[in-house]
Amino acid sequence: MVKERETQPEKGEIEEEERRIKTLRLLVDFSLAYLAQTKLPLEEAQAVVAGVKKQALRLFPEKEETFDLIYLPRFRRLLRDKYRLH
Repeated sequence: MVKERETQPEKGEIEEEERRIKTLRLLVDFSLAYLAQTKLPLEEAQAVVAGVKKQALRLFPEKEETFDLIYLPRFRRLLRDKYRLH
């Protein structure tokens, strides 16, 4: 029974992860809206995406593959549609 307690995350750890998830969602949503509504050159838009990814990896180290699977397709789709990329 002691081992079960050791493997279960504490309430504070859960709250901290929820805070980081909320922060990432807000950052991604804001960045997508910003990119959709502003007239940036493609290079600057790509720099915004790179900055979001960098922040995501600060919040969730070693989760680059997860970011690439979940969020990167949304950014790519937006950039492809906005800048008429193939």
